[in-house]
Amino acid sequence: MPTNTQPIPRRLFEPLRVGRLTLKNRIVMAPMTRCRAVDINVPSDLVVEYYAQRAGAGLIVTEATQVSVGAQGYWRTPGLHTERQCAVWRRAVERVHGEGGRIFVQLWHNGRIFHPDNVGPGLTPVAPSPIAANVRLMTPNGLRQASVPQELDARGIGNVTNEFVGAARLAVECGFDGVEIHAANGYLFDQFLHRSSNRRTDDWGGSIENRSRFLLDTTNAVCRSIGADRVGVRVSPLGTFNDVQDPEPDEIYRHLATRLTDQGLAYLHVIRPAVSGSLTLSAPIADPLPEIRSLYRGTLLVAGDLDVASADHLIDSGLADGVAFGRWFIGNPDLTERLRHGWPLAVADRAIYYSGGAQGYTDFARYERSRPATSTATAVRT
Repeated sequence: MPTNTQPIPRRLFEPLRVGRLTLKNRIVMAPMTRCRAVDINVPSDLVVEYYAQRAGAGLIVTEATQVSVGAQGYWRTPGLHTERQCAVWRRAVERVHGEGGRIFVQLWHNGRIFHPDNVGPGLTPVAPSPIAANVRLMTPNGLRQASVPQELDARGIGNVTNEFVGAARLAVECGFDGVEIHAANGYLFDQFLHRSSNRRTDDWGGSIENRSRFLLDTTNAVCRSIGADRVGVRVSPLGTFNDVQDPEPDEIYRHLATRLTDQGLAYLHVIRPAVSGSLTLSAPIADPLPEIRSLYRGTLLVAGDLDVASADHLIDSGLADGVAFGRWFIGNPDLTERLRHGWPLAVADRAIYYSGGAQGYTDFARYERSRPATSTATAVRT
């Protein structure tokens, strides 16, 4: 079956300082929604094995995890706002630490990326403005159009900030090394940043200073609660995933990079615009990374359409301090060892990314030198 063979990295196995941690290498497992939660936002027991298998990464960032019941929008995605959820996450963290790894939990709020079939009864979506996203979501009843959200008022915005603070505190209690605030890919914070989804005329709309206020205030609150050196932020400059657009997209990432550089964060995590959600775009897009690097002085993690050569180049050039791989980690639980030795990479079948069970999640084999790596698809970048 087709496999992807990469050169042995020159820079990826150097240690990296991230906040209060020294990572054993510069390889990050990127957050990836995998839709394996059970009951009401409770992570499946499978997460314990899934993340432990991939603990060779210098840092794991978990799949996006809801900060409250009302933050959910997708089907079978986990939360971190109850002790029952924490109990499963705690076991996953302990296994990762036992394997010598480090792990942050990515915290998110879906905002208007929501369908009632995916959540408990009586819940409604919220967003900066009552504008539905032009997207269809996977539900137990097939693909469905996203719902029209309610506009968040000042009190609601404050409540969401408090939910992020509460989830961050619970993450520390569960043993996570830190949290990543999901401000990318068209979810709630990103909806506030873009004028296609934010038509407000109050303190959270209009200028980029106002549109970024919600994210920056929440980030500050989380940093004050658990320490800035335990907090990362993920952004997707120039991204349009989940139906967000802005007439001045450069203004968004320039402002965020400038404002976040003085926060003392563990890192800023940038998704290059060549990737949209789980897909690689074919048309070339201008790369905002050089300008972001000039504005952001802290640790910078970069994800999106990378292979070993391009990852080494980003580190050589100073454009990245660490690099995140997503899809490669799905089919290769032992990715770091495969890269270290130049062993071929298996490529997972996209059709089973979201199967809901162990298939396509925890059933991928480690590489054995006596046999070729198995694969169910053609090679891709990640």
